[in-house]
Amino acid sequence: MRSHRHAAAIGVAALTTAVLAVVTPANAGPPSPQPSGPPSAMVTALSRDLGISQDQARLRLQRQEQAAVVAAALPASVRTSNAGMWLDEQSGRLTVAVDNQRSSDLVTAAGALPRLVSRGPAELRTLTAAVSRLAAPGVPGVSGWGVDPVANQVVVRVNTTEAAAATARFRAEVERLGSGVRIQDVSSSPAPQSDVQPGNPWFPGAESNCSVGFPAVDSGGGRHFLTAGHCTNDVNQPAWGSPGQQDRIGTSNTDGSHSVFNREGDMGMVDVTEPNWQLSAVVNTYGGAPVTVSGSTEPMVNQAVCHSGIGSGWQCGKVTAVNQTVVYASGAIDGLAFTTACSLAGDSGGAWLAGDKAVGLHSGGYASCSPGGAPDQSLFQPVNEALNKWGLRLFTGGGGGGDTTPPSVPGGVRVNGTTATSITLSWNASTDNVGVASYQIYNGNSLVLTTQNTSGMVGNLAPGTEYTLTVRATDAAGNRSAASSAVKARTGTDNGGSRVFSNNTVVPIQDFQPVSSTIQSTASGDATSLVKVDVTAQHTCIEDLDMALISPSGRRYALLQYGGSVCHAFPGTKSFSVPTSGERAAGSWKLSISDGGPGDTGQLDRWSITV
Repeated sequence: MRSHRHAAAIGVAALTTAVLAVVTPANAGPPSPQPSGPPSAMVTALSRDLGISQDQARLRLQRQEQAAVVAAALPASVRTSNAGMWLDEQSGRLTVAVDNQRSSDLVTAAGALPRLVSRGPAELRTLTAAVSRLAAPGVPGVSGWGVDPVANQVVVRVNTTEAAAATARFRAEVERLGSGVRIQDVSSSPAPQSDVQPGNPWFPGAESNCSVGFPAVDSGGGRHFLTAGHCTNDVNQPAWGSPGQQDRIGTSNTDGSHSVFNREGDMGMVDVTEPNWQLSAVVNTYGGAPVTVSGSTEPMVNQAVCHSGIGSGWQCGKVTAVNQTVVYASGAIDGLAFTTACSLAGDSGGAWLAGDKAVGLHSGGYASCSPGGAPDQSLFQPVNEALNKWGLRLFTGGGGGGDTTPPSVPGGVRVNGTTATSITLSWNASTDNVGVASYQIYNGNSLVLTTQNTSGMVGNLAPGTEYTLTVRATDAAGNRSAASSAVKARTGTDNGGSRVFSNNTVVPIQDFQPVSSTIQSTASGDATSLVKVDVTAQHTCIEDLDMALISPSGRRYALLQYGGSVCHAFPGTKSFSVPTSGERAAGSWKLSISDGGPGDTGQLDRWSITV
């Protein structure tokens, strides 16, 4: 089980301005000036959702900002070895649980309230690990567990409506752990949220929508946004801005290394590659006053928070627990925070804020706002963990200070060589007030290559075709130069060759684990209007499989869809005829397979495609 160390970064705007939404240029503009004091959209929504006056909401936000400063000033020995921290519900002061007088004195000296407790961090970790071992086989009704710092106990949540004989045995074992563990009966279990809802979604392939979290940039100037891991589980999946696989934003989970939905957490990353999409520093508050994010913070019990998502809009509440383990139908997730704010299907991946600080990415909840308000109504993944995992920093967007000067335009762009499927360019280096991070090559309006060099080869092109290419420079702040002068180049010709391609690599098919296999086609011209796909596989239940063909353009064509109450084995080799239109034959064709049912075994033996 992972061990979280959140306290050291609480409340400090160490990172520059964060962002919520990816918007098109037509909607983009300079962020509205933010008034001093707490964001008015948070004050209004907190007053509505917590049932307090706007003055009380404003005071609460001001006090938690002050508490964040105190938390950052705590000695390292206290930040890394306390039994929990929270905001006092009445005074708003930072409260720290410690198990010795020396630590208590240090807490007092820093300006926080000490709470001497009988169980220190080591004992709480031991109890949490013991609960995790008892729950490891998958106990019916057990929906999660974690430390309640105020009670100085580990709380185990059990959904009594799903209990069975194994649940009773689990309860008996937990009770033997002593008074340091408490069982809390609940009547439902949280679930990830990603159903289709109206609003401003992003669409993973042909699947239902999720919500955009916080856009960020990497050290090379690459643009991304963070969202939920259960929204990004498919490898190299196109990310769209509109339903029906329209208005491409970029690619989700590039190379399979940018999505987590397991004990490590629920977080994913989408690469923003299309030039017509820009990153914005302004949070969508769904009709409220704009909020410009100024940094990031860590979740803390009693912290006032709001979240933005396309399902429920702009909703607020308070944090009730941190570093919790939640058991979804697909397995256990560690490190999530609980809140009283309501949420609905479609909110997954959306942004959570504490004041004007980014704090989390929406994971799931009870999918209800009527009435909502339960202590574990909605759950989020701490955002700093995702930023640190992939080496990202929150995007400034030009609205929060920092570097806003773009690099100079690359000059002297020239063609160095061509083949039937590639064009090689080189250019003169750009200059920047801080430093050039990367160069981007565009085919028309489509980004086709990012490189840190002053040359690059654009591949997977069609033979005998003329292309118009430009180059842009970027810096680490995400600023991008204007396009260079365009150059035209024509690829060579070939004889077309074979139009049947295959992949004989064996790929295991496991429960709830999406897999894929790729074929690289070198055929010329357009694909046939009826592409043939032959799949040879072994699997105990074909009804549990979702199978799709993904074309080089990123379009998804369904082959099999999950469904059926009786299982039948996969019939050895199965053939599919896929109607296509306007697809190029050359490029990467991918077979995507997901097993949506438990208890199955199988593997993909081989597959072929006729284009």
